[in-house]
Amino acid sequence: MKKSIQLLLLACLFAFFGCKNNSETTKNSTNENTETTSTGQEGVVDENSAPNIVQVASGSKDHTTLVAAVKAAELVRALSNAGPFTVFAPTNAAFDKLPAGTVEGLLKPEKKGDLQNILGYHTYVGNLKAEYMQDGQEFDMVFGGKVKITKKDDKTYVNGSELVASIQTSNGIIHVIGDVLLPK
Repeated sequence: MKKSIQLLLLACLFAFFGCKNNSETTKNSTNENTETTSTGQEGVVDENSAPNIVQVASGSKDHTTLVAAVKAAELVRALSNAGPFTVFAPTNAAFDKLPAGTVEGLLKPEKKGDLQNILGYHTYVGNLKAEYMQDGQEFDMVFGGKVKITKKDDKTYVNGSELVASIQTSNGIIHVIGDVLLPK
């Protein structure tokens, strides 16, 4: 049963990451040709609906490095889709803890696969609310294996990094953390 669920999640991920921009040519009323690029959920501008994970992160001054990484890894469209997703979102200060040059190196085009793996280790397909997480639980992430939840003194930790805030979005939840999670 667990293998079936994992295969289903993997198939869903391939579908999310396999989406590509499509272009279509339309004619306006004066018969002039204009090219319009089709956008997905990430291109929707709606001031009445709740923002998605990418929109919330993009509006945070504490997550500019994470947003840059999501863009460099070409995961904006995937994380803007309906989900639900849970993202453990390291702050800029968390990225600053990494050895000098690590972030810059990962943002290079030739490191896109490594960056996708690291970001995938911060993403779970499903909605994991902190209040429902139990001590000792493990969750299979998109890439990189499992993360472990621990509870101590009414605080929740993922792989030892405290969840300092949780933000509900239209397509899931963001848990702000103070460390970058690295796949084992």
